[in-house]
Amino acid sequence: MANIAERIKRVNESIASACARAGREPSEVKLVIVTKSASFDAILEIIRLGFLELGENRVQQLKKVTLQLEEEFRQNAPDGQALPKINWHMIGHLQRNKVRQVLPIISLVHSVDTLRLAEEINAAAAKLDIKTRVLLQVNTSEEPQKYGVSVGAAPHLAEQIQTLSNVELAGLMTMAPLTHNKDVIRKCFIRARELFIEMRGEKIVEQNFNELSMGMSSDYEIAIEEGATILRIGSAIFSGG
Repeated sequence: MANIAERIKRVNESIASACARAGREPSEVKLVIVTKSASFDAILEIIRLGFLELGENRVQQLKKVTLQLEEEFRQNAPDGQALPKINWHMIGHLQRNKVRQVLPIISLVHSVDTLRLAEEINAAAAKLDIKTRVLLQVNTSEEPQKYGVSVGAAPHLAEQIQTLSNVELAGLMTMAPLTHNKDVIRKCFIRARELFIEMRGEKIVEQNFNELSMGMSSDYEIAIEEGATILRIGSAIFSGG
């Protein structure tokens, strides 16, 4: 498990370097560690190292891991130590029929891309008497196989989501294509940043619209240079990739 601590250290050093190139402070960028490929022991190690911003792609895996963690800390934590408060991020596609299961667990949904999903979240959040923070997923790469609203339709969808009383629209999320072409990757991130600035500037969104979730293990330094506030990193930490 020493490798995990070393890999996180390397990632944080790369984040700091990218921030320096962009004239930004590392404190402006939140690292969300994506656990989808990690063993349970590796997730435990991450938590013991003090990293509590965790991301998961699938609802069933998220439910499984949270139950395992509760059991582990109940049975084996030293001196009755309680499970720390983990901020879980739902970063994968969320089906409407899974919304009720996930809302009590997560702190931020990154993948809202339709009004119907937002309305489902709003209804479930109202029953729980909570306000759920969400990001609008935008398909800046225009890949047909990817989820996400088109850039052109994003402002109108954002306006509709903001009418929902139990949903807080906190920003945008996007994914670049899986390519070694840095210009293609950068173009997607620039488009997301431009849309983010445009929506804020035209007062389409409210003041708490301040998150830009973009950048994964293979492209997070470019994302930082283009304004990302949240990174979703898994393989660079758990497998060194």
